[in-house]
Amino acid sequence: MPDWQKLDKKYLWHPFTQMADWANHAQLVITRGAGSYLYDDRGRKYLDGVSSLWVTVHGHGNRTLNGAIKKQLGKVAHSTFLGLSHPPAVELARELINIAPRGLTRVFYSDDGSTAVEIALKIAFQYQQQTGNKTRTKFITLKNAYHGDTVGSVSVGGIDLFHKMYRPLLFKSFKVPAGDLLALERTLKKQHRQVAALIVEPLIQAAAGMLLQPPGYLKAVRRLCTKYKVLLIIDEVATGFGRTGKMFACEHEGVRPDLMCVAKGLTGGYLPVAATLTTEKVYRAFLGRPAENKTFFHGHTYTANPLGCAAAIASLRLFKTNKLLVRINRSIAQLKTELPRFFHLPAVSEIRQLGMMVGIELTGFDPAVRIGHRVILEARKRGAILRPLGDVIILMPPLNITRAELAKLLSITYDSIRAAIQERSRT
Repeated sequence: MPDWQKLDKKYLWHPFTQMADWANHAQLVITRGAGSYLYDDRGRKYLDGVSSLWVTVHGHGNRTLNGAIKKQLGKVAHSTFLGLSHPPAVELARELINIAPRGLTRVFYSDDGSTAVEIALKIAFQYQQQTGNKTRTKFITLKNAYHGDTVGSVSVGGIDLFHKMYRPLLFKSFKVPAGDLLALERTLKKQHRQVAALIVEPLIQAAAGMLLQPPGYLKAVRRLCTKYKVLLIIDEVATGFGRTGKMFACEHEGVRPDLMCVAKGLTGGYLPVAATLTTEKVYRAFLGRPAENKTFFHGHTYTANPLGCAAAIASLRLFKTNKLLVRINRSIAQLKTELPRFFHLPAVSEIRQLGMMVGIELTGFDPAVRIGHRVILEARKRGAILRPLGDVIILMPPLNITRAELAKLLSITYDSIRAAIQERSRT
């Protein structure tokens, strides 16, 4: 068998990874998955505690999703969406509109969360230009926001660790503190004639460390956007498709956005498909004769890939046949019951939970200690894969995880935090 680690370190460059550190340590090489577990090249199995970066919905190796992809593969693997259409894309768009907040009527496909956001920004900008609002060229975003890694999505981000280096490349946006409605209204009152749209992660800023917004905040944001005639973009990339206990997080407060970005869980974690949904009002601002240049000039080679669309259709149907939202809410209740015991660990200062999204914050450590990284190494020894955000330990398992598996994941996480703390105290 090839030495995959050696070959990896010779040829690859991994995302969000200091490769000098990577090259000096042993790494996991995942070769297969089944249910809530991943298996490495030595045959060892690990609970997938982060849904392979927040995407896996129905587990790995799901027969229904596998079958849908194989069936579509027997027809066509890919066909351009520029000037052509195909049934899986049409069918998926209909399914998405049926489950989306009321008022969203159109679907524009892309490849991932960053591009879904990039598209929403460009649509909002062009919409304002084509409806006589030429001065509305800027955006409002929240501090600590994360909307992706393309230049446009970074421009509306607010996490220095990820974004500071690229500041000279970015367009400026108005940034307000998350949860601060007075600051938001002051900004809108002063700047609304310059603002095309406001973009927000609904209820929780995931990549910032699972930072929760106060109840009613999103609903109030919607009210202010309507008052000042600013489009509202809701980024459901991380929160969509059941992660919060409802299909979309904005449903918790009955909010209807003007544009909504989805990705990650859309295909059940199988293939890279994303979508930007919008209203008929926004869509119609782009209609006209070709010579008027109202067309939305944006696209991707693999837009609406038929295999990805087939997987997404199958995934959405599994929500119904498996009554997954009911099952998810049982898991959410289990988390609420079992998470408080983590406060018995001296380093745990806060636990933030929204549905199946959990952040356990560890404090009292110099950042150079990388306590979060130490915890995930301990977790691997015990049979679980975690990924921290700094010193915040993230739990976001597959949505179909069993009660026993979830209890095991929590036990491993608890023991791993305790072991990392004890190991640090000895050094």
